[in-house]
Amino acid sequence: MSSLTPFHLAIAVTNLEQSRQFYGKLLGCSQGRSTEHWIDYDFFGHQLVCHTAGKAQDASCKNPVDGKHVPVPHFGVVLEIPQWRALRDKLIAAKVEFVVEPYIRFEGKVGEQATMFFYDPSGNALEFKAFKDIEAELFKK
Repeated sequence: MSSLTPFHLAIAVTNLEQSRQFYGKLLGCSQGRSTEHWIDYDFFGHQLVCHTAGKAQDASCKNPVDGKHVPVPHFGVVLEIPQWRALRDKLIAAKVEFVVEPYIRFEGKVGEQATMFFYDPSGNALEFKAFKDIEAELFKK
């Protein structure tokens, strides 16, 4: 797989201190620059910026996938399996409420992947996934 450059994503949050706790402490993202209105994070090698906004995200839009209700929009990263398992265990220990509980999708088939969905404190939906064979399966049809 070719080397990817980092993406930049700016999201709305309702409370910067809750964002510090969630992205910094829980997910382990290191904090970069910040002001009283926004915070930069190293989001698994990508730039995530949390901007304060007056209201939470609308979490009501969902699409059916594998019989589960997947929130739209959502963002996240593809991790290696050991990283995914460690994050899953950390989130479970922290009693994070999952929108879609951690599970293996397409088990034993092409495209096998671990996935989980949850919300940040401002209602932004996140998905973290890991492929059994990322080189062969990430962008395959």
